[in-house]
Amino acid sequence: MIPRRLDPILLMVAVLALWQGLELIAGPEVVASPAVTIVHAIALVQKSGFWQDAAETGLAFALASVISIAGGLLLGLWLGLHRFAGDVADPILGSLYSIPKITLYPLILLIFGLGMSAKVAFGVIHGVLPIAIFSMNAVRGVPPIHLKTARMLRMSKLSIAITILAPAALPEIVAGIRVGVALTLLGTLIGELFAATTGIGFALIRATDVHDVADILALTLMLFLFAASINSLLHFGERRMRHER
Repeated sequence: MIPRRLDPILLMVAVLALWQGLELIAGPEVVASPAVTIVHAIALVQKSGFWQDAAETGLAFALASVISIAGGLLLGLWLGLHRFAGDVADPILGSLYSIPKITLYPLILLIFGLGMSAKVAFGVIHGVLPIAIFSMNAVRGVPPIHLKTARMLRMSKLSIAITILAPAALPEIVAGIRVGVALTLLGTLIGELFAATTGIGFALIRATDVHDVADILALTLMLFLFAASINSLLHFGERRMRHER
């Protein structure tokens, strides 16, 4: 039986083999091989233009993530603590979350124009709703008997939040942040594809326009590694919290 710790390695080998097979079937004009893509990615990171685009995307992503997390937590926690408001808002948030955000692109462009603000706004509308929904459900999922017992013991609201709500709800809140941050990155990149003149997303759409296959796959690979790294860190934190709980 294969040890579970080898699963990521086996998955990587399978992906690389499939990638190489696609290159052999479709040809280098359609899909660059893994070796060519990695070499091209190394060459890209040695160019100053790449780091300017990366800094632009990183700043937009960071701003959008902070706003999404702060806004989602505030909204979700408030709705979770006020059950009637949560019951009313739950289907509304679900409906808003299901709307394809690309349909809001003309409105975002009209309000914010081209530039950093549009990318940040596009990232926020992708990430804030899942964080709010997860946070609301996390608080509402705390057993009522715990809260009733705390009130009987005349605990202050701050004590209830620190000793009861936070330990019970935090793992699910972190799970929501993990999903929200991933969608925030997606929204930021989509914003760069349509409403920006700089950034990794803009570089990707520019490479697509000139059919630079090596550039497209190299940028996609680096974006994947960046997103996977952030997701792995948040997932590790979530597992630690659930284990400690």
